[in-house]
Amino acid sequence: MNEPVIDLASIGAVVFDTDGVVTDTARGHAAAWKHVFDAFLRGRSAPFDIRDDYLRHVDGRPRLDGVRTFLASRGIGVPEGGPDDEPGAPTVHGLGLAKDQIFIAQVDKYGVAAFPSTVALLHELRRRGARTAAVSASLHGRRLVTAAGVAHLFDLVVDGNDAALMNLPGKPHPALFLEAVRRLALPAAGAAVVDAALPGVQAGGKGGFGLVVAVTRDDPDDAAALAGHGAHVVVPDLGELSVRGRVLPLRA
Repeated sequence: MNEPVIDLASIGAVVFDTDGVVTDTARGHAAAWKHVFDAFLRGRSAPFDIRDDYLRHVDGRPRLDGVRTFLASRGIGVPEGGPDDEPGAPTVHGLGLAKDQIFIAQVDKYGVAAFPSTVALLHELRRRGARTAAVSASLHGRRLVTAAGVAHLFDLVVDGNDAALMNLPGKPHPALFLEAVRRLALPAAGAAVVDAALPGVQAGGKGGFGLVVAVTRDDPDDAAALAGHGAHVVVPDLGELSVRGRVLPLRA
C-alpha cells in the first residue's frame, strides 16, 4: 500500500465523489433505500441489509441502476415502468422515485453536513494550486454540495443530470470521473479520484487515474477489498491524507 499522500508534482487535480466523501449523506441514502426495499420485499425476500446490500449493490450507482442491481441479486424482476410512475409502484422507476422522495424529505428537514476533514483537505489542495471537482451519480449532486456550503471549494460539479444529458454510463464505468477531468482539461493520469464505494474505486482504476484514494470511514474491514479493486491508498478518514508540493501555474 502506498503512502497516504497526494503528491502535487504529478497530480494536478483531485476529483471527489460526493456521498460519503464530501457530504455525510451516505447513511441517509442507505436508510431511504431500506425503507423502500423492505416495503417491496415483504413476503418476497429477506429485508434489505443497510450495510452489505447497500455497499454491494447500490452505493455509487445511479438510482435506477441501484434498483436493477439489487433486485437482480435477489432474483427478482420488475417492469421498468417510466418517470410518471407513482412513487413506490412495483417498477424500477416507481421504486427509484420513492427512494428519491424519502431522501429529499430528509435533506429538507435535517440539512446536509460536509465532513470537516474533507473541507480541510479541499482548502489545502486549493491553497497549493490544485484544481478540484465533485462527482455524484445523484440528480441532486449540485444541490447537496451547495446545501453543505462547500460549492465554492470546487471548480466544477458533474452529477446525474450531466450523466442523463450526455448518456454517460454509471459506475463502475469511469465516464463521470473522466468527464470531470475533461472539463478540467487534464489527463486522467495527472489527476486523483477519491471515493468511498467499491464501484467508484473500480471506476478510478478503469479510468487510468494517477491516484485512486479509498475512504473506509466506519468500515475498516473494507480496506482489503478496496485495495484489491484498484485503490492505491486506503484511509479511514481524509484527515489521514497529506498533501505534498505545489501545482505550478501554467506558463503562457
